[in-house]
Amino acid sequence: MTKYAWLILGTVLLQFNGMAAITVPGADSSDGTLHVTSSTAIDLSQADSGSWDDDNTANAGLGIYDSNKWAVVYKYSSVTIDSLATLTFSNHISRAPVVWLVDGDVTINGTVSLNGEGYLTSTTPTLAAPGPGGFRGGMGKYSTGVGASAGFGPGGGHTTVSTIGYGASHAETAVNSPAVYGNPSLVPLLGGSGGGGSGLDYGGGAGGGAILIACSGTITVNGIIMANGGAGYDRSYSNYDCGGGSGGGIRLIADAFVGSGTVEAQAGSGNYPGSLGRVRLERVTNNNTWTTIAPEPSVIGLTAGDSALLWPTATSPTVKILSIGGEAVSGDPLASFGTVGADVSLAQTNTIQVLIETENVEQASAVTVRLTPRANASYTEVLASVDLVTSTDPLVVQWTADVPVGDGYSAIQVHVVRP
Repeated sequence: MTKYAWLILGTVLLQFNGMAAITVPGADSSDGTLHVTSSTAIDLSQADSGSWDDDNTANAGLGIYDSNKWAVVYKYSSVTIDSLATLTFSNHISRAPVVWLVDGDVTINGTVSLNGEGYLTSTTPTLAAPGPGGFRGGMGKYSTGVGASAGFGPGGGHTTVSTIGYGASHAETAVNSPAVYGNPSLVPLLGGSGGGGSGLDYGGGAGGGAILIACSGTITVNGIIMANGGAGYDRSYSNYDCGGGSGGGIRLIADAFVGSGTVEAQAGSGNYPGSLGRVRLERVTNNNTWTTIAPEPSVIGLTAGDSALLWPTATSPTVKILSIGGEAVSGDPLASFGTVGADVSLAQTNTIQVLIETENVEQASAVTVRLTPRANASYTEVLASVDLVTSTDPLVVQWTADVPVGDGYSAIQVHVVRP
């Protein structure tokens, strides 16, 4: 099975803690009770910045954004979504995923939606917005000199620029998509990638978002939790379609699961659809008859008294970019994705060198740099080579890759396939 450095691989997800209901670390109820009685949007940008396990009483209900975890975390005493009510989310500037740590029960009789936005007509050079934790769709042709681009994210769909934009991949390979990424653990939490834009004025659908709900009591779903990819445009009779976004990620942890609702991370539709996302279910007892729409969900049996693992451990494999074109990557590179301007500005050049650092990753791994321009091109992927071993315990390795680049904004990401 292919394994990736940004995910915990073969990790024991639980720690024994005595015979009791499961323990959810950090679930201190400091965000109070969430009870949604009518259609509501939670604005993730209102979250204070801090550590995920800080007491949030002074900012109750607004959450905490932890840049080190790349997550907007809410710590509720209980959650209830009434029938006919729909809960949606406005993105944090980092587009971080959503984490609910709940000391009591979670009851979803209505809808919780982290869907990605569908294709946009490029009357302005905009990109479809993802669900929290997902990635934007590529741009369609806007005008002469401002052509289509690939979808963003590790599995963003490519574009032929002049004609077709293809669907994004995540959990299962879509037609003409890049390779599958991620693994069923959803640790860390990650949403779907965007579809490629088309040679006409249609941008690709955005990726579905990602949510972790960890609950010390019972999760009841009689409604729906969804993190679907945004739709691509489907002419059905031409070669100018754009790609659908891939489904996102839904991870649920509880003492018990109850209900007959639906949990789905569907592909963005279209003539060139995205791929399905991922669903992971972890519980002590199971009394549900949920319908799950994703690849076969990962179902993990817990033992009473277990403590849920929420984040990657200190010994997990990691990868990060240290510099681009000799310029150090500063600020919060994990979370910005260029949402507040460029992380690095460079003089005009044809090739840049990217310096990468991995920890707990074997030297025989394949470290790949992906560059996705905002406009006028598909993505480019370049294999990096070992530059320097700076530590053997833990194993810390620096890698370099020379990546071709054009004018304008481009997003750079790195992924690692371990042997």
